[in-house]
Amino acid sequence: MLYVIGIGPGSQAAMTLEALDAIRDADIIVGYKTYTHLVKHLTGDKQVIKTGMCKEIERCQAALDLAVTGRKVALISSGDAGIYGMAGLILELVTAQGLDVQLKLIPGVTSSTAAASLLGAPLMHDFCHISLSDLMTPWPVIEKRILCAAQADFVICFYNPRSHGRPDHLANAFALMRRYKSADTPVGVVRAAGRKKQEKWLTTLGDMDFAPVDMTCLVIVGNRATYCRDGLMITPRGYQIQAETGV
Repeated sequence: MLYVIGIGPGSQAAMTLEALDAIRDADIIVGYKTYTHLVKHLTGDKQVIKTGMCKEIERCQAALDLAVTGRKVALISSGDAGIYGMAGLILELVTAQGLDVQLKLIPGVTSSTAAASLLGAPLMHDFCHISLSDLMTPWPVIEKRILCAAQADFVICFYNPRSHGRPDHLANAFALMRRYKSADTPVGVVRAAGRKKQEKWLTTLGDMDFAPVDMTCLVIVGNRATYCRDGLMITPRGYQIQAETGV
């Protein structure tokens, strides 16, 4: 049995009961070292296999090799394993190698929804996810996606927004969006959602300061209807609120 688990943003409070049960049921935990640390209090004396960054294929293959022997293995990803996580890679390896292994994919709270709940309700209408990491997607493709999403007036959630190796990608993305989004478009940033060093702040497309943003941040850019009030970022769905009745 191989459980492919999304552990959410990091705190046990934001993990699903199904994820908790699967981790407890597993004999072996496999994951990126930062994520295995987040569930350390749940693993007890279980065997834990940790890998570093850019070892995704090795990590998934190790989990599969153990699972085909009959062991109960939990492969963990932060957020949801099917959103920039390990679920897709596991399925690719299983089909490519013709493996006979029982899989169970367990969803988790992804960064965009975790961040949105802290900012208010910015995702109430159509939105999309765009990763600014060009390690696996060429930058020209990412640029095209940003332009199309901005032109279509999507609320945009940026994953992997800025790193030491990619210091200008977020600024470049904002420059592209300014072709279609106004400078006063609300922007919300959340760092380390659901973890000890959690922070959040609101700004606008025109006033955005890129320097504080890093890989632990999730950036949400509103659409033309999004507004901020009383410290909350709100994207209306279109419900007709009647002032007289309050509903």
